[in-house]
Amino acid sequence: MSQHDPDHPDHPEHQDAPDGTQRPVDPVAADDPDAAAREQASVPQQPVDDWTQVTRPQPVVPPQAPGPWGYPAPGQPPAAHRHAAPSARVAGWVWPVVAMLALVVGVVGGVVGAAGFRLVDEAGGERQGIVRDGLFGVDTATGAPLAPEDGTIANVAAELLPSTVQIIAAYGGDDRGATGSGFVLDRQGHVVTNNHVVAEAAQDDGRIQVVDQEGNRYDASVVGRSAVYDLAVLVAEEMAGEFEPTALGASSRLRVGETVVAIGSPLGLSSTVTAGIVSALQRPVTTGDPDSDTSYINAVQTDAAINPGNSGGPLVNLLGEVVGVNSAIATTGGGFGAEAGNIGVGFAIPVEQVRITADQILRTGEAQYPIIGAEVRTGNAQGDGAEIQKVNPGSAAEEGGLEEGDVITAVDGERVTDGIALIVSIRTHQPGETVEFTVRRGGEERQVSVELRGQVG
Repeated sequence: MSQHDPDHPDHPEHQDAPDGTQRPVDPVAADDPDAAAREQASVPQQPVDDWTQVTRPQPVVPPQAPGPWGYPAPGQPPAAHRHAAPSARVAGWVWPVVAMLALVVGVVGGVVGAAGFRLVDEAGGERQGIVRDGLFGVDTATGAPLAPEDGTIANVAAELLPSTVQIIAAYGGDDRGATGSGFVLDRQGHVVTNNHVVAEAAQDDGRIQVVDQEGNRYDASVVGRSAVYDLAVLVAEEMAGEFEPTALGASSRLRVGETVVAIGSPLGLSSTVTAGIVSALQRPVTTGDPDSDTSYINAVQTDAAINPGNSGGPLVNLLGEVVGVNSAIATTGGGFGAEAGNIGVGFAIPVEQVRITADQILRTGEAQYPIIGAEVRTGNAQGDGAEIQKVNPGSAAEEGGLEEGDVITAVDGERVTDGIALIVSIRTHQPGETVEFTVRRGGEERQVSVELRGQVG
């Protein structure tokens, strides 16, 4: 599958080359500068920017009930509803024939200025984050803004547009930059967007600006970002107390076929609203250039129109709750550097991953993801599991009893079809959790429990 990321996101993940050769995933050496990229036989966890190009489809893992990273709300529909729409698994080899994925990042020119980046300390100098049952240190919205009977696209737009922003990130001099979208997280001036929207600016010490619905611009700095989950948290101090936070919902409560709304600044057209349906849930996809860094997410798929510039913007349900962060789209042609456009296949990072990653960033300035310390083959045309190519000495995988040649067919009872599906499944958990792998070894099936370790990224 071809992949393209004009914003050059710095995701520490690797996947098989087009010829099927193995690329390391989940390294172990803690003092190795490249450990983050290798210590991830780790399986993806959850979790857009101006559209330049993004890549992310692969075999699909069936929807799972809110669990490791779900935040179920009162009145959650029964499990039958949450699992009602089975995802059609697609072998990895099919995607290169059908489409390529592209990050939805836009490109801008002109002088935006220069600004530094820093971590933001909350009250008392101690960074605070979002906790499961509410806010801790930041003032976020609680409860859906709209009642079910008021759930129209027009009402959703009226509620969310004032809290959705455009992101302009300058880097590499006066005439280079990326544009994307974002949304207000709290009343302290924090904004959520995609890492790939601001990655180049952050690395180049460029200037980042947040533009509201009225066209007002606010200087922003990076609080923290995760290349692995393609998420970033910004802070614009002048925005503190001026904007109503968006309400965070739960993608785990979505049902295939229900209406969702995408809001952002596609092609530089700020405050744009498009609508569609949930096309699939728990879709394991990858983003990034296969020759550099790659991110793996268990995405929400939608046919709502998403184009370059939508990256980082909210995907919203009809209660006005954010259920995902728009991040990538599938395209039917072109190569790296080619323009991407909407064809009705877009992908959003589930809001549950946003909660976890934003919380970690607000507390510590950085995010963590789970790893097992093994290398897996990500290409598998048969779709019958993820084969372990190497188990790193002293790793969680070795301690748990995984061996080279093992084929993992399920994680906590949920089927995995190949290495990408495995990585995504692992990343729906947190470091310190114990997961159970169903393993095929020597023609026999067995259960292996592994306690996940953490890696910054």
